[in-house]
Amino acid sequence: MTVEMSADQARKVVLKAQGFLGAEGRRGGAPAVLRRLAAVQLDTISVLARSHELIAYARLGPVARQSVERAYWHNPPTAFEYWCHAACILPIDHWPLYAFRRRAFREGKSRWHEVPPSVDKVLERVRDEGPLTTTDLGGAKNGGPWWDWSDTKIAIEWLLDIGEVVCTRRVGWRRIYDLAERVVPGDLLAQDLDDRACVTRLAGAAGRALGVATRADLIDFLRLSGPQATLLDEALFDGSAGLKPVRVPEWPAARPSGSRSAAVEANAWAHPEALAGEPRGRHRTTLLSPFDSLVWDRPRTARVFGFTHRLEAYVPKAKRVHGYFAMPVLAEGRLVGRVDPARDGNTLIARQVGLEPGVRRPVALEAVAEALREAASWVGCDSVRVERGTTPDIVHDLRTALAD
Repeated sequence: MTVEMSADQARKVVLKAQGFLGAEGRRGGAPAVLRRLAAVQLDTISVLARSHELIAYARLGPVARQSVERAYWHNPPTAFEYWCHAACILPIDHWPLYAFRRRAFREGKSRWHEVPPSVDKVLERVRDEGPLTTTDLGGAKNGGPWWDWSDTKIAIEWLLDIGEVVCTRRVGWRRIYDLAERVVPGDLLAQDLDDRACVTRLAGAAGRALGVATRADLIDFLRLSGPQATLLDEALFDGSAGLKPVRVPEWPAARPSGSRSAAVEANAWAHPEALAGEPRGRHRTTLLSPFDSLVWDRPRTARVFGFTHRLEAYVPKAKRVHGYFAMPVLAEGRLVGRVDPARDGNTLIARQVGLEPGVRRPVALEAVAEALREAASWVGCDSVRVERGTTPDIVHDLRTALAD
């Protein structure tokens, strides 16, 4: 049977599942955040903090950053790094679920770079001397642009792709590589799941993390294609993924898939926990990393929140609309604006602030002020400076709100 829910109900389900609605999202600290989200995206950009820290902060408030790091890179390991939506931190229990991707890398025998003949020697060194960093192995770059990797770097990343080595720790943002057989718990290492089982179980995990999701949302979360997407379809329609068909009338209709009649009616899928009751509780007010799983899928963000967002870090400065690292502002379950932040000593700078059309202006301004105050406190700043707004009056009104 297909469950029907409104777009507003779907939005609340999403917020609850992602840890932004109700006290449950704050229970268990940063380790529970990782388990709930199933994947925390990594990125090298650091403005107020690195994105993986911002993701825990957005749900927990000003949690100690050391506790966030321990939740991700602990000894014994509770997480590992691998490819999901992008380069992500994943719960160590999910190691067997990515066997399908490790096999695909191994069968493809290629990466972004050609795998060098020295790969066996690099593996031997990790086996004999590990755990090691790329610096220990001889360096990551040849001296050119960032993508001009050394043969050692290409080799060690290939070994990570195929599961011979794994990263479960970082030191100073440097990956520490070790043999999977030394680091991954034996019971997980011994599991040998076929592709169908991997995709089926990952679909369930992604569905739980998203709350309610379209087929496209699930594919984007897991970055599936070709035969893997077919396996996803089968897991959804035979029920093995554990997700229930849902119809959100305001969302686009699903494309029928073969003779599966459920596809005609349902246009999304929900985890049973998401359908257990009306989502209730207090909403978080916070700045969001552009790489947060609440907003990392731009079409989904537009559908759920009516919010169009684009990371402009790689856009030429003169062509940026909202700023280098514009962070959406979440308040009362809505995305009410965005802030492009920076830091100057003990001052958090709002380089540019914008409010969304149609929001209640006084409420949105106070929400932005609250989000800025809390973020400033978390990163050790004692003041906030607002520089620009998408309209001149925003700067004046936000400065007033911050002063109150």
